[in-house]
Amino acid sequence: MSDLRALLGIRHPVVLAPFGGLSSVELTAAVSSAGGLGSYGLYGYDGDRIRQTAAALRAATAAPFALNIWLPTGDEVAPGDEHERHAAALTDFFDEVGIDVPARPERYLPSLDEQLDAIWQAAPAALSVVFGVPSDALVDEARGRGIRVIGTATTVAEARALEQVGVDAIVATGAEAAGHRVSFLRPAEESLVGLVSLVPQVADAVRVPVIAAGGIADRRGAAAAFALGASGVQVGTSFLVTAESAANDAHRAAIRSTAADESVLTRAMSGRLSRGAANRAVRQIEASATIAPFPAQNWLTGRFRAVAAQRGMGELQSLWLGQSAPLARGRTAAEVFAELVAGLPA
Repeated sequence: MSDLRALLGIRHPVVLAPFGGLSSVELTAAVSSAGGLGSYGLYGYDGDRIRQTAAALRAATAAPFALNIWLPTGDEVAPGDEHERHAAALTDFFDEVGIDVPARPERYLPSLDEQLDAIWQAAPAALSVVFGVPSDALVDEARGRGIRVIGTATTVAEARALEQVGVDAIVATGAEAAGHRVSFLRPAEESLVGLVSLVPQVADAVRVPVIAAGGIADRRGAAAAFALGASGVQVGTSFLVTAESAANDAHRAAIRSTAADESVLTRAMSGRLSRGAANRAVRQIEASATIAPFPAQNWLTGRFRAVAAQRGMGELQSLWLGQSAPLARGRTAAEVFAELVAGLPA
């Protein structure tokens, strides 16, 4: 435990999961200020937005925080001739929220280089990555700037691959976790390892600190993670229901009402496998003949999801949540954090 605390400059080995699209400065700062590592997901952020976000985080907390990016996997599609066909398949949702079918954009996502240039300027305490192994150049640049690099693995083989490039810590994320399955060596459907199996095997396979993620919601989950060999815990769903979260009331209600066996793994909303509630949008898209590849599907559904979120239309949102959602009971970040700390080794 002390290795991770010293490595990241934190008092407690509790990490806030980086929510792509659901991060908030208030929640990230609250976890960091409490002595953990607040994380902020930068999915889709261009350089200017990253710099603005980092400035807001520094204004909100003097404690260490992490920024998170998605590494390109090489199979991402660019806007092309298929855009109009994929957009037309979602016409009913655009109509329901009262927006036009979106025209083809110049790009779906900013480039990795643009994001990294802004991250180096922001100089967070840590950079966490998902969906792959960071390049030697990325790790070297981060190390030269005093930025710790945290990789994310869903299998033992992925953890070994991350250690080989010199990451400072590895998040071992079990299949119970909310949101995207961030597998990269094999398809996500073939990499669904539960936390109880994953964490001890990863801890045995690598020498760097292992951060357990997936299904950890309270002191019992935190204690279990350390008993399995983890050096820290990463928690998402329990923090999503708090007052500081960017989740709206519809999303919070879904977390509190979705049983462990009711969450689903779906590609409907983004084109990549993700765990969340099976609302009407998920069911309808899965029943259709067309789900665009990533990131086209994510960009397209994002047009109506953003409006739906503003209006509290839960049936048209991405309601990401993990299998321990019924255990998410804290009202504030401080309450959740204190509950988790109560399960840590003395």
